[in-house]
Amino acid sequence: MPETKSYDLVILGGGPAGIVAASMARECDKTVALVDNMHELGGAGINTGTVPSKTLRETALALSGMKSRKLYGVDLSLRREVTIADFLGHEQQVKAVFNTEISQRLATDMAHVYYGMASFVDPHTVTVSCKPVTPALGQPPVAGEDILVRGENILIATGSSPVRPELFPFGKGEVYDSDTILQLDRIPKTLAVIGAGVIGSEYACTFAALGAEVHIIDGRDMLLPFLDVEVSHALAAAMERSGIIFHWHEEVQHCVVAESGGVTLSLSSDTWLTVDAVLVAAGRKSNTGRLNLPSAGVNIGERGIITVDGQYRTNVPHIFAAGDVIGFPALASTSMEQGRRAARHALGLEVAILSPLLPNGIYTIPEVGMVGDTEESLRKKGIDYVVGWARYKDNPRGQIIGDPDGFLKLLFRRDNMKLIGVHVMGEQATELVHIGLMVMLAGGTSVFFVEACFNIPTLSMLYKTATLHAIREAAAMSEK
Repeated sequence: MPETKSYDLVILGGGPAGIVAASMARECDKTVALVDNMHELGGAGINTGTVPSKTLRETALALSGMKSRKLYGVDLSLRREVTIADFLGHEQQVKAVFNTEISQRLATDMAHVYYGMASFVDPHTVTVSCKPVTPALGQPPVAGEDILVRGENILIATGSSPVRPELFPFGKGEVYDSDTILQLDRIPKTLAVIGAGVIGSEYACTFAALGAEVHIIDGRDMLLPFLDVEVSHALAAAMERSGIIFHWHEEVQHCVVAESGGVTLSLSSDTWLTVDAVLVAAGRKSNTGRLNLPSAGVNIGERGIITVDGQYRTNVPHIFAAGDVIGFPALASTSMEQGRRAARHALGLEVAILSPLLPNGIYTIPEVGMVGDTEESLRKKGIDYVVGWARYKDNPRGQIIGDPDGFLKLLFRRDNMKLIGVHVMGEQATELVHIGLMVMLAGGTSVFFVEACFNIPTLSMLYKTATLHAIREAAAMSEK
């Protein structure tokens, strides 16, 4: 029987939630063990999801010359075939920087890291099938053996993985999910994306920017229905202008990989589509299947999601969960905040409740940022509201950067002009949304923007423009 190593907090998973939880616990002088099944820390957020996909997007924009073509007709696009080295070089460099930074941070914090698969033995103990690795400074030596790790408290933050429908022959030919798409050895000339969710839409835009003919196949009839309807329609129209072809109300019936290359899809409308590669973006499932949660007594739901209370506590009092394993919103940003709060609750420390105002950033081309209510949600709630608009084409900075389609849409309560919804589409939308977020967190009204002085030329000035438009609209409504 191997020796049992005991800690105040054992964290399963080295993604955004787990890393932040480990650092926070060490700041409070608690002993911490972090167990991760990968050789690289950072989880999907650093290695296969958030950072890589967004880095690829920026690389695609640069390589395609898309931004420069809008400025006085200048075309800086590549005059040769784009190679995978061109495409992935920067992504790999960025990922390596974050991997190193995370490892050094945990070593400095003296949180013990074990690389291997964890499985519960009992509610307080996990066995770790360790991988042989060279330990970093301050880390315990590990030599490919099973060890037992006991935690007074345990945080499950093992993240999620892409769902792989049996219909698609993954690993055969050019059929990928959102993790393996980074293993492409070339840029496909034609690509089918199965699923018009956030991940599918983002990758579709990236490959379209590089000149690929992209087909999005989805059984629904609307792009990203959680968005404000006007934003959803505007984004779909912008994506179509970039050459993306939508196949709505369609499902894939058969997927055949040809020995000579290429993939043929049979759709529910009896349409056949042959492409160079397929990306299946059919959602994600929690990485809980190999944890042996029944031995810990932890309940799980559909797709392995763990149910938690407001303190991120599972049905077992000393076991907590955070990040993708607890489901929506499953963002790197929210996972970090959940991990920090879960660790503080586990260690009996005070912590504020996570605000329900969570910003959402969608890195399509153009990108989208939103926080708060949509017009549809306000109508369902029966809240009387007023809308304020500002368009990039009417803004000096918007003209300078050459973004004619961008806009900012603000939603205010009509009775007191309190800001309750922010929706942005266009260049820097995922940054701009945070200005509105901060005003909403402060309970701010239109006065915040009217009285503020914004630099010119900046996109931030859109907030004042949209607010003044909303005030005029409110006055006109009152007159009627």
